[in-house]
Amino acid sequence: MPIKLAKDSEYQFNYTGMQQGKSYARLMLLPAALLLFLFLCLPLVVSVGVSLTDERLLSPNSAHFVGLENYKRLLAVKVIELKRANNLKEQTEDMFIYQHKRYRKLRELVRDNAELFGYSELTQFNVFGHTRVVLARDVLFIRSFINTCKFVAMVVPMQVVLALLLALALRRNFTGSGVLKVVFFTPVVTSMVVVCVVWTLMLHQQEGLINQAIKYIWPAYVQIDWLNDPQWSLFAIACLSAWQGVGVQMLIILAGLQAIPNTLYEAASLDGASPWSQFRHVTLPGLRHTLIFVVLSTTIFAFALFVQVDVMTQGGPQDSTSTVLFYAIEKGFRQQQIAYGSTVCILYFVVILALSLLQKKLLSYDK
Repeated sequence: MPIKLAKDSEYQFNYTGMQQGKSYARLMLLPAALLLFLFLCLPLVVSVGVSLTDERLLSPNSAHFVGLENYKRLLAVKVIELKRANNLKEQTEDMFIYQHKRYRKLRELVRDNAELFGYSELTQFNVFGHTRVVLARDVLFIRSFINTCKFVAMVVPMQVVLALLLALALRRNFTGSGVLKVVFFTPVVTSMVVVCVVWTLMLHQQEGLINQAIKYIWPAYVQIDWLNDPQWSLFAIACLSAWQGVGVQMLIILAGLQAIPNTLYEAASLDGASPWSQFRHVTLPGLRHTLIFVVLSTTIFAFALFVQVDVMTQGGPQDSTSTVLFYAIEKGFRQQQIAYGSTVCILYFVVILALSLLQKKLLSYDK
């Protein structure tokens, strides 16, 4: 009987201690939760409300509720089919037919059809001799979203592969390895504005270091105007971004490599596995969760591209570097369309949330 009482007392003591620990944990979490509510949750709720109005910054007029009109304007896209006029008398005129009517310009067609009012041409393509035109109410947003996806598709593979190679090269401690880690990590802690200014000078067409170096190696090289050529401007910004952020991903992959037991490599060596086989069957499976985290976190950060565009190109040339976040800030603050800018930000939040949920699903999945 006394033994039973002792056990009951010990259980009661442990239970009381656990309850006190939970109370202390809640108390310690309270400041962080309060800050998250004030600077994350509350602004998000306010942004959702503002996006349903026509509010403008510094406007004397009161805001009006417009419902989902901003979202409809943002995402409205239509595809129409046009037929070319083939009469011999009109061979010298660029005319086309839409709904049995003839037009010389697309602007005339849009003005003449009420269902197309407010739309502009995004792009066009030919299918079996018929011209199909893609129209959008907000052409610049669609282009900005496409540019953002292009940037993500370029920068994520470059940054992840480069980080993996650097981590593999620096995984063993050798003379100077610590210095190299510091060198590769230095751009991460350097101001992005400073990095952009330096790279702008390096990418100059005539006097830039990059063109001069390529010209020295390849005399026949025609110097590229990296930041003023629509075909190369986004790629140049992607190279800058991959170089600037590779240090963080390198350290994360280094931590993942250190977590792989050396016994696995020893067993693979005894079985006669080559270095490439060890990399495929030991290193990559051991880095699975790490690489998933690196890829998805790099993707999320890539969608937040703004500073590089704002400092180096301001969305040009010809809107080739305009991104979603740059467009949102341009609309919301510089053009003072705060309601429309909030709509863009809400859509951006949904994309980031979807990526985060995907990350959680992949990280919790085991083969």
